[in-house]
Amino acid sequence: MSVIAKKLADLGITLPAPAVPQAAYTPYVITGNLVFISGQLPMEDGKLNITGRLGAEVDIPTGQKAARLCALNILAHLNKACGGDLDKVAGCIKLGGFVASAADFFSQPEVMNGASELMQQVFGETGKHARFAVGVGNLPRNAAVEVDAIFALKS
Repeated sequence: MSVIAKKLADLGITLPAPAVPQAAYTPYVITGNLVFISGQLPMEDGKLNITGRLGAEVDIPTGQKAARLCALNILAHLNKACGGDLDKVAGCIKLGGFVASAADFFSQPEVMNGASELMQQVFGETGKHARFAVGVGNLPRNAAVEVDAIFALKS
């Protein structure tokens, strides 16, 4: 069992099946030693799990859960990009977070911690990354959060 597979098992995490794109894009692109993962929504069991705007219909802990679900879906695509071996990952370079927000909601960074903390739990030091977290008026399919990612692969 690979190191990262064991870490996932120790954390009680089973990666979901990679979500099928809902529009005209590819879930990931590999160029050189970088993997760019398209924005992922908080899908669980093939369904959009958390909808609405933070600061209105959705509270911060639920938003963090949404960000974590996005990160799990990112890991599912990354696993596929790595041929089922996440030990090929050298590190998480950057996460981008879009948080559907009410006009007076300003805690987007706290919401994105749900995704960031998962990357650090799974990859340790190499899971630390650059990041942005921005509030937006709405997201596809009324999702509460969308997260994209960039990873480096080992040579």
